[in-house]
Amino acid sequence: MVAFHCLGTGLVGSYVARYLSNKGYEVHAYDRDLGRISREKNVILHHVEEGISPHDCIDSPENGIVINMLPGSIGYASTSALLEKPTKIIDLSFCRSTPENDDERAVQNGSTVLWDVGIAPGFSNMLVKYADDVMGPLKEAKIWVGGNPTVPTGKWKYMAPFSPSDVIEEYIRPARVIREGDRAVLPALSERHFVEVSGTGEMEAFLTDGLRSLITTVEVQKMSEYTVRWPGHIQCFIDMRENGSLDHDELISSWEYDSEVAEFTWLKVSVESEKGEVMEWNLRDDGGKDGHSMARTTGLVTSVCAEAWIEDSTLLSFGVHPPESLSHRVAKRVIQVMRDRGIVISGPDIIPVHS
Repeated sequence: MVAFHCLGTGLVGSYVARYLSNKGYEVHAYDRDLGRISREKNVILHHVEEGISPHDCIDSPENGIVINMLPGSIGYASTSALLEKPTKIIDLSFCRSTPENDDERAVQNGSTVLWDVGIAPGFSNMLVKYADDVMGPLKEAKIWVGGNPTVPTGKWKYMAPFSPSDVIEEYIRPARVIREGDRAVLPALSERHFVEVSGTGEMEAFLTDGLRSLITTVEVQKMSEYTVRWPGHIQCFIDMRENGSLDHDELISSWEYDSEVAEFTWLKVSVESEKGEVMEWNLRDDGGKDGHSMARTTGLVTSVCAEAWIEDSTLLSFGVHPPESLSHRVAKRVIQVMRDRGIVISGPDIIPVHS
């Protein structure tokens, strides 16, 4: 049996490991802190010692699929090292450096990388690409996404559902967008505006660097990705940054995730063609018995992609591939699996136009 090797067992990593093991796959999990997954009898646990890279603990990674769910630059370094051997890698790390620059090296080494397979980037990419294939050429594509507490409380009105360091990076990294058909770079947190969130009301959105591979794979006149937070959150961040009182360690502590606090994840993807046709999808999840909303919405996309790949070893050729390169059938399957778990998704059905 082909095994899955899960690097990182945080909120999302533990969900993916649990999901795949419950489906009957052989699953290995690697982390310094295995607390979130320690009670899973069907997951083979590997404690990673301080100073050791998790990927170095995998015995024969080329004989399975490695799912890299380590944060930021740590995750990028692991993927970069793993593709030196003929390995299949799913990369969920969200780092400024992206693996598409390693495409030639991956091909030469007989390795394959599928990257950014979360909710956004990830599922959002699949939807934009589907709209492009069905009704392109495109005029505009807009993506809004956010994981937030259900009720805005405290100074920040926020807790980080994934690595707080990655959230901080998201707030300071310039946003790559498309304007007038060309690539452009705008300041993170710019283009602030209010947006109506289904089931919640008015929230605030601002530009972040979440388009990633879509910048090069979809031709469109204008394209943007916005992060969504409770009003007041990002102004607090900006004020502290401008007066010099911003302390990263304090933010990491203040944004610590609390599993007892009700939370939800919301995604909206709106795409308009040059003919004026519009496709729009809305997703909302308030969590479930199997996990919290960001773990579910991110982890299910990752898990479905992993299953599709293990079921069809020819799904991807050697090299580095973004999520929108996958078959529309994978996007359709993601939607079905999410709906089966009570995640609410509205919008056009995915009718595969390429296999």
